[in-house]
Amino acid sequence: MSRALDDRSLRLAFARKDEDAIRRLYRLYGRPIFGLTLRVLGDRGLADEATQLTFVKAWQAADRVDPDRPIGPWLYTIARRVAIDLYRRERRHANNDPLDREIAVLPPSIERTWEAWQIRTAVDELPAVERDIVKMTHFLGYTHEEAAAHLGVPVGTVKSRSHRAHRRLAGTLAHLQEATA
Repeated sequence: MSRALDDRSLRLAFARKDEDAIRRLYRLYGRPIFGLTLRVLGDRGLADEATQLTFVKAWQAADRVDPDRPIGPWLYTIARRVAIDLYRRERRHANNDPLDREIAVLPPSIERTWEAWQIRTAVDELPAVERDIVKMTHFLGYTHEEAAAHLGVPVGTVKSRSHRAHRRLAGTLAHLQEATA
């Protein structure tokens, strides 16, 4: 519970444009955002640029942050858009034709890469007992019975923890469904 309060106070401070808050957000999210932009762009220099631009744009829009909602998905959305813009810019420059108005088509994996990143982050943020069950049943292909045997708990416990985990994930990842709707 104290982590949620700390997160909320950080979001409130960020919304007030407290400079310490942007530093704390960068320490928390800088590496994951760099990883996301690196996967999208495939170039460390561009990923570095995209990461910096993400935090600049976030800072510019800080007054629009809802302190009651997690800030991570909002930052990842900004990072994704910045990476797409940089990708398009690089495509235009690669054509060496400043008048070329061709719209860059993103590789088909960009959306899937971003979604996979979001899902892995959400799973990693689950409580350990729920995270283990989700990893076993979804990533390793265990049945509920096999997970129960492996963990040494009743099948009913596995099912209830799985249900709670899926409810948390549905809430955390609702923005993915909104983005595809």
